[in-house]
Parts: sequence; C-alpha cells; structure tokens
Amino acid sequence: MKSLTCIWAIAANTVRESIRNKILYALLFFAILMIGAGVVLGSLSYVESQRILQDVGLGAIRLFGVAIAIFVGIHLIHREVDRRTIYTILSKPISRAEFLVGKYVGLTLTIWMQMAIMIAAFAGVSLLTGAPLAWQHGAFFLLAGAELALVVAIATFFSSFTTPLLAAFFTTGTWVIGHLTRDLRDIGARSDSQAMETITTLAHRVFPDLAGLNLASEAAHLLPITREDITLPLVYATGYVTVVLIAAVFLFERRDFR
Repeated sequence: MKSLTCIWAIAANTVRESIRNKILYALLFFAILMIGAGVVLGSLSYVESQRILQDVGLGAIRLFGVAIAIFVGIHLIHREVDRRTIYTILSKPISRAEFLVGKYVGLTLTIWMQMAIMIAAFAGVSLLTGAPLAWQHGAFFLLAGAELALVVAIATFFSSFTTPLLAAFFTTGTWVIGHLTRDLRDIGARSDSQAMETITTLAHRVFPDLAGLNLASEAAHLLPITREDITLPLVYATGYVTVVLIAAVFLFERRDFR
C-alpha cells in the first residue's frame, strides 16, 4: 500500500511537470494541424477522399504520439539529475524502483491525455466531413495507446542509464526496428543463409513486435477485426512493458549519481 502511494505521488508530480513542457504542446499542435490537413489531401481524390482523410489522421495520431513519448520520455531521469532534485527525492523513504515506476506511470498518463485530445480532433474532423466512425477505430486507438505505453517504457529504460541524446537515438531506433521485425523475419526465412535466418528470428524476438499493435488499415477500411487481434497484442504489450521496466529498475538501482 505504501509503495502504491509513493508511486502515485511521483506519477502525479510527473504529470504536472510534463504538461508544462512546451515541446509537448508544439507537437500536439502539429498533430492536430496534420489531422486537419487530411481534409485538404482527401479533397484531391474523387474516389477515396474519406479513406485518405482517415489514413492521414490515424497516421498523425500514431506518429506524433510516439514523438511526444520519445521527446518527453528521454528527459525522464536526466531532468531530475541535472536539477539535483533526485538526491532530495531519494533521501526520503522511497525506493529507486518506486521512483522509476512512478515516473513511467506519470508520463504514460500524460501521453494518453494528449492522445485523447488528438482522438477528439480526429472524431470532430470525421464527423464534419461525413467520414464513418466505427468500433474498428476504437480498437485502433486502444492498441495505439498500448504502443505508446510500450514506447514510454523503452524511453524509460534508456533514460535510466544514458544521456537524453543517446536515449532518443536508441528509443527511435528501437521503434523503427519494431515495425520491421516481421518483414525482417520473413526475409530471413526466405534466404538461403542459416545465419541470416537466425539473426532475423532473434531480432523479431528481442525487439518489440509493433506491427501487431497497428490496426490503421483495418480502421481506415473498416475491415473485420477479431477478438484475438486485440487481446493478444494487449497481452504481449503488457508483458513486454513489464520486462523492460524490470530491466530499467535493475540498471537504475545500480546507477551512481555522484
């Protein structure tokens, strides 16, 4: 009970600090601008204007959501160390694990709040233009939120032991590779090299399989989505986040701040 109280206190403080970040509002502004720009791009097509509008809107939500998660998440620990407030915080009856998990929870809540604003903008544009809104869109938003939580966990992991610049580089690289692991695995399976197949299979298992969390095509085209298409990726994302946070705590507890 005490641990939950400490984690929530850190999380609430992280939310208050994050919503004062000007970069966050700049990215949010451009995300809403991109969602609105989908109307212009859709008007250029006489056949699939609504699909193009929603493709652009859904892509903007994912892209700018990840950008916010990375650029805010990489400063998760560095800001406290740079201002030396971490010494004051850790001198209190709070463990490093509680501090790190609280930071993660607070940043994830902040990202989801920004995502809710983007979803509201997307829904408003869709309703104004007559584009359909269906439960497939809800499934997309749910898995997109899980992807953002996973990206925040990865940013937390790298920020626990390295500089913001390297954390941004590593987190972005992991996100990009995470969307390519299935393709790389398939390429390795079709190659004649056993070493290539082994490497691509290992990459698919180590890096996050983010392609499984992307239902943009299904939402834009209103294609059928099964229960397994939602539950299995959610279970996978939850497990991956748990493993990454455990690794982050392990490294953070051994970090020397002197």
